[in-house]
Amino acid sequence: MKRILLFLLGLVVAGSSAAGAACCYFAALDKDVNQPGQRAFITWDEDKSMESFTVQPIFEGNAVDFGMVIPTPARPKLQEMPRDFFKALAVFTILEPMDISKFKQRMRMYKSSAEGGGRPTSARREVRVLEAGVVGSLDYKILEADRAQALYDWLKQNKYVYSGDTGTLDYYIKKKWTFTVMKIDPRQMKKNADGSYKGEITPTRFTFSSKRPIYPLRITRLSVKDRTDALLYVMAKRKMDMPARWSYQPTFLSMWSQAMSFAVPEKLTAQEKQYLDLVQNVDLEPSSSSSNLEWAGKLTKARLACLTDPKKYNRQAPEAEVKNLKLLSGHLKEGWFLTKFRHSFTPAEMTEDLVLVNATIGKSKDDLEYVSILPTSPP
Repeated sequence: MKRILLFLLGLVVAGSSAAGAACCYFAALDKDVNQPGQRAFITWDEDKSMESFTVQPIFEGNAVDFGMVIPTPARPKLQEMPRDFFKALAVFTILEPMDISKFKQRMRMYKSSAEGGGRPTSARREVRVLEAGVVGSLDYKILEADRAQALYDWLKQNKYVYSGDTGTLDYYIKKKWTFTVMKIDPRQMKKNADGSYKGEITPTRFTFSSKRPIYPLRITRLSVKDRTDALLYVMAKRKMDMPARWSYQPTFLSMWSQAMSFAVPEKLTAQEKQYLDLVQNVDLEPSSSSSNLEWAGKLTKARLACLTDPKKYNRQAPEAEVKNLKLLSGHLKEGWFLTKFRHSFTPAEMTEDLVLVNATIGKSKDDLEYVSILPTSPP
């Protein structure tokens, strides 16, 4: 039996001392690698109208073969990524130690075959296979379809048991998106005592043209019972955020402003003073729908030096994991901005895809970094 799983893209990390920072590594491993229901590394080049996202779904079940359906606004190019890519991202974005000399008092710290079947039918003509191939351990086909029912029938004819509805497929067909269908052999994964399989597949990167940075959130809704924890790393030429209703600004700026109140005034940078003035005119009332910012920084040459020289890494993590940061070389672009944030979505919030936006404070551009622990940083 074969089964299509709806696409699950799938970090609060900190520390205040050598011991605290070491705890941060384990927190990062748990929250950034093991826990998220959805996890993605998204890149957005506004000048070229090009987007990519890298995903590494976690599968569990008894089926002999697993698979997934991934919609994109244009035909994608697929690229295999390093298996430990997301683990390396988690280690890279561990917050740096707090500058103790900057704060007058410290609040509590962290606790630290191309068609795959018989001859085409009338429905098959309405579902076209644009490309077929293998990327890593994945067998994939890129499809376009004219009707949801035709695509649904195609999946059934090719021995997929699609657990979603035609309404979800139709949502993307009407927007003229393409679908990438992927199959994974779970025998490469760990087998549980009950005979089921559980494991992560090799990450895959999808690159495609797009008018705006978009995350296909809606298609995952049917596989979410109560909530799904979405962790997004977004690399662009500017700091990025979710739309206003889910923006991290209310939670982050409240935390940041309180931390600055503990700072020695002479230690505040010109940028921090500027942002303190901006924040005074912004509504900072967090809501239950606000997301959480967990890391934000410009990818400077100095900050990227640890990818090639482990001695440049100034946090605590196992030596082997620090050396593994080299996996990020060529994927993190010098001069770009990396923003990492998390939100827990309910099915009711997943009726549309997620369109990312440039980060702002009020009407002003936001390029405030968050790369070091603050006295008010959450555990």
